[in-house]
Amino acid sequence: MTKEEVQGVEEEQQAQSKKALKKQQKEAEKAAKKAEKQAKLAAEQQSTEEDDFAKDRYGVSAMVQSQQKLDRALVRVQDLTPEKADQLIWLRARVHTSRAKGKQCFLVLRQQQFNVQALVAVGDRASKQMVKFAANITKESIVDVEASVRKVEQKIESCSQQDVELHIERIFVISQAEPRLPLQLEDAVRPDGEGEEEGRATVNQDTKLDNRVIDLRTTTSQAIFRLQSGVCQLFRDTLTKKGFVEIQTPKIISAASEGGANVFTVSYFKTSAYLAQSPQLYKQMCICADFDKVFCVGPVFRAEDSNTHRHLTEFVGLDIELAFNYHYHEVIDSITDTMVQIFKGLRDNFQTEIQTVNKQFPSEPFKFLEPTLRLEYIEAVAMLRAAGVEMGDEDDLSTPNEKLLGRLVKEKYDTDFYVLDKYPLAVRPFYTMPDPNNPKYSNSYDMFMRGEEILSGAQRIHDAQLLTERAIHHQIDLEKIKAYIDSFRYGAPPHGGGGIGLERVCMLYLGLHNVRQTSMFPRDPKRLTP
Repeated sequence: MTKEEVQGVEEEQQAQSKKALKKQQKEAEKAAKKAEKQAKLAAEQQSTEEDDFAKDRYGVSAMVQSQQKLDRALVRVQDLTPEKADQLIWLRARVHTSRAKGKQCFLVLRQQQFNVQALVAVGDRASKQMVKFAANITKESIVDVEASVRKVEQKIESCSQQDVELHIERIFVISQAEPRLPLQLEDAVRPDGEGEEEGRATVNQDTKLDNRVIDLRTTTSQAIFRLQSGVCQLFRDTLTKKGFVEIQTPKIISAASEGGANVFTVSYFKTSAYLAQSPQLYKQMCICADFDKVFCVGPVFRAEDSNTHRHLTEFVGLDIELAFNYHYHEVIDSITDTMVQIFKGLRDNFQTEIQTVNKQFPSEPFKFLEPTLRLEYIEAVAMLRAAGVEMGDEDDLSTPNEKLLGRLVKEKYDTDFYVLDKYPLAVRPFYTMPDPNNPKYSNSYDMFMRGEEILSGAQRIHDAQLLTERAIHHQIDLEKIKAYIDSFRYGAPPHGGGGIGLERVCMLYLGLHNVRQTSMFPRDPKRLTP
């Protein structure tokens, strides 16, 4: 190695050692600064804890394991009105939103479909630390708050309780939500068009259904299912007043109820059974057993591979069956009157829910007539032909034609609810009574809401001989329905009835466009969870 090369290496080593020295110095400075910062933070923390006069007025509560019985009345959000002004109350609710602003934090507290604005502000009841704590509570967490109710001069448009707000004095987290929610509630209730215009997010239906527990918390879902509960209650109350008896029927049966192929087969010990497509046969057996008028509310199963806006593989059936004296129109009148009582009850007692749903899904108020409009099938065919539809006298109505007929009826009679009577016999089940004056037609009917079918019904054949003939005509294995036919061998009153789909009634009454919105945990060919 030459003298110059040796000198070059030495210079390089010196430069490297200088660099290393500088690096070490920098790291030492960095470490010293970090230590100083941590010491400062620790000192601040200590002084903060010492200075926090409100530290007992907020925090995360121990898990409620029924450790104690507190003599504490909790007020409902919907009851927070100006009459409660200046009262100190306790309340349990979810944190819907929170927004910190300087020395105060605004919260919106939600309970089902009702919400109220609340304020935590630095003062003699709340410290800076308490405000910071409130601002950091995750959305959807459940909190207990003690607060003073205050009237507000300007209405709070964004809340259901517009005339009051809460001034929080204590706040405790009862159950903490994870910081990352699978969907935002305000996105899930945003009307579709509004989201697109403002570039804000909306939530698609599959995401809502995959995260149904969160989606059911929205004001819209809360309103839908409270109204649905009302439909069931009104159905039961109306029929009970009319002298009907509520019955419970088996859902595991030995033969397909409707005689068709759309049944779910289940293994039943060493043989197979089916899930009931309808409580039809059992309702009729009860009429033969002198119960006179019966109804039931329960699940109905249909193995139809239909991925439409109105089909489910499991839905709730509201079923009616009753004996009549001389004409099956007695049955139609009883069912239509029941439906009218339901519509009136919803109109008079569920306006809050209807308006809540309308905010996200605007629709025209539901219209109905008293007495209910009844059209014969041939009249409907004539109306459709006049509107340019080509169809035969005995053709079944297609879905588009049902909807068109609904629009035509609305234009002509101004009603969203009507009955279509005297269907062609060829398109009805084997147990349907033929029309005595025209063998091509039958004593059967459908009921429609906003142009979609919600009930299918008929006078049933109550004579064992005629029933056997019709079953053979439909190529049904007589052995499988022997118990059903035998029910009519020992004297059976003339009777009829029908089955209503609960989810469809709610969907159409509210003017919604998908039955999955009115099914709490829907089942369709592609969905088996949650």
